Amino acid sequence: MDGLSEVLSICRAQRAVTARFDLGAPWALRSAGVSGAMIRMARGAPFWLLMAGRPPLQVAPGDLLLLPLGAPHVIASDPAVAPVPFSRLIKQHAVGPLDENPLVFAHGGAGPRTEVYSAQLWFSAYARHAVLSLLPPLLHVRAQGRPLDLNLAATLQALVLETLDRRPGWRAAAVRMGELLLIHLVREHLAAAGDAATAAPGWLRGLADPALARSLNALHRAPEAAWTVERLAAEAGMSRSRFSERFRQQVGATPIGYLTAHRMALAAEQLEAGGQPLARIAEQAGYDSDKVFARAFRRWSGLTPTAWLKREQQRRTAL
Repeated sequence: MDGLSEVLSICRAQRAVTARFDLGAPWALRSAGVSGAMIRMARGAPFWLLMAGRPPLQVAPGDLLLLPLGAPHVIASDPAVAPVPFSRLIKQHAVGPLDENPLVFAHGGAGPRTEVYSAQLWFSAYARHAVLSLLPPLLHVRAQGRPLDLNLAATLQALVLETLDRRPGWRAAAVRMGELLLIHLVREHLAAAGDAATAAPGWLRGLADPALARSLNALHRAPEAAWTVERLAAEAGMSRSRFSERFRQQVGATPIGYLTAHRMALAAEQLEAGGQPLARIAEQAGYDSDKVFARAFRRWSGLTPTAWLKREQQRRTAL
């Protein structure tokens, strides 16, 4: 079974927003973080990416960057240049709703030019918590002259240019092309990382274990089922005690703890989608009482369902 495809099938983007920036050195732009996954690629002069807790990273033309959860960062022609907030330039150059239309602007000085192409993808709460939050905050796929590397860079450039033309169907095309890019970037990252990708406990390490992968895939396909440790162990073809120990070692959580977090992520997705009463969402998450569910949700997220939904709605519209 292709476990990675099972997991990545969760990542269906809801919409995509693209941008093209024509930047002349010296320049530096600061992103306070976005609520979606961010993919970047540049042509022309190389640039630098700076993130808290990481050394400055020089990004070559054709390299692709993926920030799965849109972490705060700075891109710059030189790390020493004082950055300008993206929000300032967005306010100056955005046309129409900020989270729907392509963004184009020029910025900087008269030095070597860098053309940056970006795609921001919005995913459901389930995809963010079940998949994207478990990836590293930054994935860097270097351009090495291989056909796939060249195609990925060309695909992002074509995606942005396609949206700028706004031909019929451009919104749907942007979403589907963005999903395909994300899948390829994650796959390339895992291939390059090799054993290091599964060195730390997590779902990737669990999927690398054939027995645990059977249990994880069964849980993902039917999270609403009345799972017990015994049933999950049977899916893996293992005894209860051996399965529990191996699951904790490989995945980094107890089987029931993982199941609960998985159900909470699904409930968060339903909260975002709207249209269902809290009692129904609680029932689908396996709780008889919406009050009991609300307490469990708060333990998981740190917020009540209502407060969590308000925060996520604000993040979607923030610059």
